[in-house]
Amino acid sequence: MELIQLMPRMDVDPSQHLRSPGEVLLLDYMLPATMNHQQLARRTGIRAPHLREFLTDARSVSPRQAMRLAAVLDTSPLYWLMLQARYNLAREVQRNVVLCR
Repeated sequence: MELIQLMPRMDVDPSQHLRSPGEVLLLDYMLPATMNHQQLARRTGIRAPHLREFLTDARSVSPRQAMRLAAVLDTSPLYWLMLQARYNLAREVQRNVVLCR
């Protein structure tokens, strides 16, 4: 059995604009494919209202949704979960910076 090696200091370039998974989905996948959220809902089996909430950052991507997006968009489920985790962590850091002032 091969284990995934995680690096203790895994991080992303902080100078990059923080994008939510919904923004990545819309700008990098849906718009280039000229696909709306109803079409993506049919292809993935994710309910259209949930996709709409995901696109507006009102809902986080779940592992099940990550698997469905990965299957349709030729990505990995981990890609979507890592985008969500990075976004959540960055937002929490921003909140804590504001609270500490």
